[in-house]
Amino acid sequence: MTTEHQTDPHQGESVEGGADAGPLDAFESQIDELKAELAKLSEDALRERAELDNQRKRLARDLEMARKFANERLLSELLPVIDSLQAGLAAAVADTGALRDGMELTLKQLLKVTSDNGLVMVDPVGQPFNPEHHQAMSVVDSGDHAPGHVVQVYQKGWLLNERLLRPALVVVARDA
Repeated sequence: MTTEHQTDPHQGESVEGGADAGPLDAFESQIDELKAELAKLSEDALRERAELDNQRKRLARDLEMARKFANERLLSELLPVIDSLQAGLAAAVADTGALRDGMELTLKQLLKVTSDNGLVMVDPVGQPFNPEHHQAMSVVDSGDHAPGHVVQVYQKGWLLNERLLRPALVVVARDA
């Protein structure tokens, strides 16, 4: 029995060598495929990163342009008001009544442009004091106004799209 094992030692080697050669080639082939796939994924990731960077730069550029020209519509609507003021100043008016009428028309034109763009005047004379829209400058006794109501406005307030831009500076009637 020991002689039979000695006569077949080459058979064991060839089987062992042949068995190792097949799986080794398969593993190398699989490694090459994985390396190629990794290289492709790396290239795709790099391309995606570059595309995202370009998109970020494009959005930043668009945002800057939007900020730069955000007031374009408003300012173009104000140009006729400027023209009216310049025409009024250029006219030689001896009659101050005509000058006043021109200024009033120009003010109406200006207020229309501002209201069309969301700017609303706060003129609270006779209304209850509202600390969210009014700033009390003083308190006075008043027989003509109810207590806690606005008696006089020093400076009108302004709301822009319902958000306070500037409070009205007011005098308030003293509580009894």
